[in-house]
Parts: sequence; C-alpha cells; structure tokens
Amino acid sequence: MCAFGAAAAHADCNPAHVHLRWGGGQAEFRVEIADDAEERNRGLMYREKMARYAGMLFVYPAPDSVSFWMENTLIPLDMLFLDTSGTVVKIHPNAIPKDRTAIFGGDSVQYVLEVNGGMAADLGMTAGAQLRHPAIDPAVAAWSCEESE
Repeated sequence: MCAFGAAAAHADCNPAHVHLRWGGGQAEFRVEIADDAEERNRGLMYREKMARYAGMLFVYPAPDSVSFWMENTLIPLDMLFLDTSGTVVKIHPNAIPKDRTAIFGGDSVQYVLEVNGGMAADLGMTAGAQLRHPAIDPAVAAWSCEESE
C-alpha cells in the first residue's frame, strides 16, 4: 500500500475515500486502493456487485501509458483516467463485462478510478474533473488534500 503521509490526517482526505469536483458537481466514493502490480492486475475481477458510491483507485508509481480490459470482470464499469495532478483526462463509460477489448486510457496516466457503469453520466461528470486523495502529491495536485473544498 502507498504511504499517504501527514496529508491523510486531513479530515476530508481519508485514504479510503476519493472526492471529485467538476463544474456543476461533486461526489465522494469509498474506494479500495490498488497500488502494486498484483492488486492492479486483479482489480475488480470476479465481483458480482459493488455499492453505488464505491470503487477502486488504481495508483501507479509514475505516469505511464495504460490500457484496461474487462476479462473476468462481471459488472459494467466507468473508468476515469487521471494525470499526475489528479485531473480526469478521459472517461470510458460502461465498459462491457467480460470484454477482452483493450480500453486505452492515455499516455500519461497515473491514476484510474473505476466506479459502477453509468455513474459518471448520472452525476454529469466530465473530463477536467479533479480528484482529491492522499495518494496524489500535494505539490502537483489540482485539488490537494491540504486545501479545503
């Protein structure tokens, strides 16, 4: 697991939650963290359901070119691909369960948030949304744990 440091102590910035904001809205999701290769490879496979405001945050050690697929994933997912600052650069809606088609997220992705399929559209979320979580370096974060809402 990532060491989240002192920023995790901020009352609104708990490692088990992510906060998102965008023009017109905000949301909070309870998340599991996938921050090593084994956890990222397993992801949300074999899950038959997930709570409405739950998800998984994939944390990479550095920005990289990332692709996902849905083999062995049983529920539709929205995939939010984020850069180093925690800004959403791409949303892939409603990834199809068990589909082996590669879903390319981008060339400089450091975080991926998976939530239930359709959630991004239901909430009106768009690219440019900002995610706040203690895994994001506050020196580069678009929305740091050190700043208030």
